[in-house]
Amino acid sequence: MYYRILFILLEIVVILCKDVSDDERATRAAFIQRLLNKQKFLEGRVKLLGGTNKYEGNVYIYHAGRWGAVCDDSWDDAAAHVVCRKFNRTGRATHGGQFGEANEKYWMDDVVCEGDEKSLSQCIFTGWGSTDCDKTEAAGVICTNMTDNTAPSNLKQKPTKRLHEVIDVGTSIRLVGGRSSAEGRVEIYHNRRWGSICPDGWTLYEAAAICRHLALGYAEQALQTDYFGSSEIILSGVHCEGNDTNLFTCKHQEIGDVACPREAGYVAAVVCTKQLADLLLDTTAIERSAHLQDVPMFQLQCAMEENCLSKSAYEIQKTNPNWQFETRRLLRFTASSLNIGNAEFRPYLPKHLWQWHLCHMHYHSMEVFATFDVLDATGRRVAEGHKASFCLEDNTCLPGVEKKYSCKNYGDQGVSVNCSDIYQYNVDCQWVDVTDVEPGDYSFKVAVNPHARIAEQNYHNNAASCVLRLSDTYAFVYACKLLRP
Repeated sequence: MYYRILFILLEIVVILCKDVSDDERATRAAFIQRLLNKQKFLEGRVKLLGGTNKYEGNVYIYHAGRWGAVCDDSWDDAAAHVVCRKFNRTGRATHGGQFGEANEKYWMDDVVCEGDEKSLSQCIFTGWGSTDCDKTEAAGVICTNMTDNTAPSNLKQKPTKRLHEVIDVGTSIRLVGGRSSAEGRVEIYHNRRWGSICPDGWTLYEAAAICRHLALGYAEQALQTDYFGSSEIILSGVHCEGNDTNLFTCKHQEIGDVACPREAGYVAAVVCTKQLADLLLDTTAIERSAHLQDVPMFQLQCAMEENCLSKSAYEIQKTNPNWQFETRRLLRFTASSLNIGNAEFRPYLPKHLWQWHLCHMHYHSMEVFATFDVLDATGRRVAEGHKASFCLEDNTCLPGVEKKYSCKNYGDQGVSVNCSDIYQYNVDCQWVDVTDVEPGDYSFKVAVNPHARIAEQNYHNNAASCVLRLSDTYAFVYACKLLRP
């Protein structure tokens, strides 16, 4: 809407300038330029609304000419710290629209920050406007002084020590309060007392370590709740890699008398299962299929609606009346994922919440199923892409396995055991826009189920990190290796 109004203003200026003096024409042109400069100046800025002072509130970010909210999925204190740094403060994350419902559309979802990013837009997220959140899921922050003792402890320093370095011989863990032995809040026995774990930053990676530790299989859910009851919290800042064989190999922040910034009574909990899907990304398919293609922008209009091109493409669309005839250089490739688990891989959203995309005439069952990143030698992301899971289906199956899922006619979506979901290189958005990337050697990372929104047996086969050699005429992808997203 902002750009439509801006273009109308430009047309009005052109019409009105036909019979005016050069000075008046220059004045009107300067007015339009100020509008453009303001939009460029505000891009990526954040503001807080709904709090009792300027240091707290729901987070809003400015993009593409308008303010938008941030969803609280994956929102944590590291992201809050990035926001609060503009005030020279640290921060604590809030969830569930603590400062009121979102009063703008959501711009960001599944935000994952390390905590040292210069702006929120540098964090990993699902793509501008890609979200499944309702207005009650607004992310917020409470900013505190850097020296304030109430600042979350896990922001003062990252976990460095592993639990086995500090625990005593008699330390053990258990699940309490569940309806079965495979679920409940996690309690750890340390210094002759049982206590709970602070749920801040508690994810499926940490839950997986618990389920393996107790020989209960795999983590189906990682919960931050009081549903299973609560007890004194004696462990905080737990950080696992996802392939840990037990909790004691994970890193932690504090053990003993700890402070937890979460809601009172909320503790870490898990639900374990013996049956779970497991996607294995095919590195050979990526290496064999990767290639460059120059495509005119008029062929990419549907993809542009899904934010599948780089930022400069949208700037060209705004400023160049003949933008349709400009070309973009795309790094295309095929991504194939085989379900090697013992349960089906299904979308986390129920069918009635899938979103219909009119341009492509298909349903989105997941906002982001895959992410693609081009990284330079320092690890800085220089180009990125994402793939909405509009069609999770059984494209090919191993001999003797019958296909079950098909996207035709609003069919059920999923990937059966021993079947593969394949995105061919000629499918829209199955690329990275590398138009603005200089020739050279880079790292190319492809990840499926990148935010672990769907539970799996193993996450260290969900991503591939490859060497990318980019020239003016060709792209060569090789030496791919599997790792965690």
